[in-house]
Amino acid sequence: MNYLNNLNVFKRRRNTSSTDSSSAVSSPASPATIDAAGTPAGTAGNEAGTPRRKKTKKKKGRKRTISVVPISEVTEASLELWRTLPPKIRHDPSMVSFQQVELEHARLHGDCHEDSFPEIQGLEEDDGEEDEDDEDEEEEDEEYENEFITINVTNEEGQAKEIGHVKEKKEIPKPHVHHLAGHYIGNITPPKHDDINDTGQTNLDEDHPFRKYSKIICLFITWLLIMSFMVVKDEKMVEPKHLSISPGKTKAYILPHLPQSTRIKVTLEGTFLSEPYSNITEHYLEVYLQMLSSTLEGNSSDIYSSSSAKNISESWYIPIVHPYLFDSAPIVKEQRLFDIIDSNYEQLHQTNGGLVRLMIRSNIQASMPIAIRYDQSPVNRDVGVIYAAFVLIFLYVLIIWEIVHRTFAAVIASTLAISILAALNDRPTMEDIIGWIDVETILLLFSMMILVAILAETGIFDYLSVYIYKITNGKIWSLIHCLCLCTVLISSFLDNVTTVLLMAPITIRLCEVMDMNPVPILMAITVHANIGGTTTPVGDPPNIIITSNQYILKHGVTFLTFTAHMLVGVIIVVITTNIHLRIIYKNINHLRMHEPKELKELRRNIKVWERAAGKIPPYSKDANIVRETLMKKVKLLRHQYKKKMTKGTVPEDIYRSTLEELQREHPIKNRPLLIKSGVVCVFIVSLFFLESIPELRRLSSGWAALLGVVLLLIISDKNDMDAVLSRVEWPTLLFFAAMFTLMEAVERMGLIDWIGHATETIILSVSEDLRLAVAIVIILWISALTSAFVDSIPVTAMMVKIVVALSEKAYLGLPLQPMVWALAFGPCLGGNGTLVGASANVICAGIAEQHGYRFSFMDYFKLGFPIMLVSVLVTTGYLIMAHVVFAWH
Repeated sequence: MNYLNNLNVFKRRRNTSSTDSSSAVSSPASPATIDAAGTPAGTAGNEAGTPRRKKTKKKKGRKRTISVVPISEVTEASLELWRTLPPKIRHDPSMVSFQQVELEHARLHGDCHEDSFPEIQGLEEDDGEEDEDDEDEEEEDEEYENEFITINVTNEEGQAKEIGHVKEKKEIPKPHVHHLAGHYIGNITPPKHDDINDTGQTNLDEDHPFRKYSKIICLFITWLLIMSFMVVKDEKMVEPKHLSISPGKTKAYILPHLPQSTRIKVTLEGTFLSEPYSNITEHYLEVYLQMLSSTLEGNSSDIYSSSSAKNISESWYIPIVHPYLFDSAPIVKEQRLFDIIDSNYEQLHQTNGGLVRLMIRSNIQASMPIAIRYDQSPVNRDVGVIYAAFVLIFLYVLIIWEIVHRTFAAVIASTLAISILAALNDRPTMEDIIGWIDVETILLLFSMMILVAILAETGIFDYLSVYIYKITNGKIWSLIHCLCLCTVLISSFLDNVTTVLLMAPITIRLCEVMDMNPVPILMAITVHANIGGTTTPVGDPPNIIITSNQYILKHGVTFLTFTAHMLVGVIIVVITTNIHLRIIYKNINHLRMHEPKELKELRRNIKVWERAAGKIPPYSKDANIVRETLMKKVKLLRHQYKKKMTKGTVPEDIYRSTLEELQREHPIKNRPLLIKSGVVCVFIVSLFFLESIPELRRLSSGWAALLGVVLLLIISDKNDMDAVLSRVEWPTLLFFAAMFTLMEAVERMGLIDWIGHATETIILSVSEDLRLAVAIVIILWISALTSAFVDSIPVTAMMVKIVVALSEKAYLGLPLQPMVWALAFGPCLGGNGTLVGASANVICAGIAEQHGYRFSFMDYFKLGFPIMLVSVLVTTGYLIMAHVVFAWH
């Protein structure tokens, strides 16, 4: 009690010394405050009668202050509790009230030192020096860096209770996994170093025997099914038959065997008119099936009277060109699937000697040659759709859960699809399978990979990385927006695959310079490559398919018209996507490879202070006073942490030194080779543009790229082809070949046609005034969602037929152009949904893996699918407003 009485005397002396200090500490209603640097506001450090220290001139600026406990509320019990805290916490500016009381106590006993508590003599700093104050406050002594806290609390019985213990915790260094950090985005914890092999994949099989052997057993069973179907079933060989249709007569062709199902697929080749031009001719070829009830010798229809035959199918009318054009008109292939009802099918097999014949006649006064193929056991599309869906699900299970490498998964799935076709009596020949592979795309990818490999030898990618780093001033978001904008512009005139091949090395180098995780940035530029490819007819393969359709070209869809309508939507989508990226990566640490040291220090300080507050139980009011003071400090530290966490700028001194070092280390290495490569690039791009002009179209994109690469190899005198070819992504090329085969097999099973018919049925089911809006929504969303999981090329080829068919039906009143724009947006934006949705996505993943950064199907799905949904939703609003509300078309 002696101590408290003496302390009260000092309090009264201070209260009478000045009005300012009285207002600061006289009552609990006016708590003292300190700024972030620890300056006590409104306190006097000396006794009454003692000269005060001269105040230092304060700089102008906004002060950040936190309230502290009033000195009048500091009791002897709370002071004793404060003394049990570690020196680091006791000396913190937020404990200024306790420090002042302790200082008064020390002076009473004559052991006061001038620098006992230097924190209470701190100065207020302005906002301009706020960052330096924060950094100084975060620097701490090594002896307190990882300590736990011992607190002795006196309970009501006066017994001391120890809470916690002092313990020095040494930080265990983590293994260096820099080259694999790209696989782990956000706050995902990477696997242990021992669980990572040289290829970047985790060795989970060794730790999980059940998973390992389950995978082997399932894949072995799949292999057994594939082998059994392929061994039992032969390839289906459908040989063409050549017939001549005489004028005024019906040609009857007897099928040598009874149909094995209720369906017969007939394929005709001749000088036919395609469906869009069927209304400009009056000449038709009529085809239908008849069932005969007795044996027939020969192929003449005159042997039987009309009473001996029964029509078992509807007539199929095929428009043909004028006879004068038979010699010059192109050969067109037409297919039709004839359905035989069950009663006729049963009667056909029950009748002794029953036969089926194909009846063909024309209404022209001239003989017409045709080639005919017939398949008496086609795939049952109702069953085939189910099998096709199963194969796709099987593929995505292998890829999503990374059971095997995506290339091996595509090979297994494509082989399984072929074996299912064999089980359905429709096994394709080897010629058919080779024809399914899009050699043009494979050739384009192969050539551009070699071109990029040679360009990398010149040092141009490092040089451009340094230049972008310079113009963005080391700001993370400026860098990301600059890369995305460049990607959109390049992808507007080059295909998105070429764009990713050019931009990915620059992006990876820049991210390594700024210690950023390349994976999110690579996925961002891939998304923008797909968006930018939507702008022009040459930016993406689906656009090439759309603008190559003759019916669409004849209805006013030119290069300029296409670009004008798509550009507005692309700008809106780019803005929306960048806002989406800012929201997803609001925490800038998710973009960094390693957490900055200052953030680690702040986070550790927050834990230390929280642990200190948590060790103080609410036994009494005195303990609560200390606890509240500690929590106020925690709140201030959290504010500082949040501010630094959202700051995406490299410190100025580090930026300058890094820029100078990079400019010294990464100049252009081989200027002659760079000039030669630049000339070849201009040559290839010029051929790409010439390809978009029908009158000058002679070389495809694949041939243009290959010829350019051959020219570069000649003029650069490259002899070490092994080094050049080693840079080619062979697993990626094999993946594309397998995916092309899989998509064609799935289409042969009927999945693509089923989606198309479902789309057409939905559009036709609504009223006429809402038909255009519904058609835009259905075409856009069906094509986008389908392209996210199925390759966009067959989807676009299928949807083009639907769009043309809907436009041809005059009674529907649907204009062509709005549906064309919806179809152009759908597959391009839908490709952002999954890793296998677009070719650029797979290429980017392959480049990242080659550089030591790996991202899985789910990593891409978490970023790409939400962006795809938002972009398609925004595009829907744009198309509805432009073409339904304002009728821009």
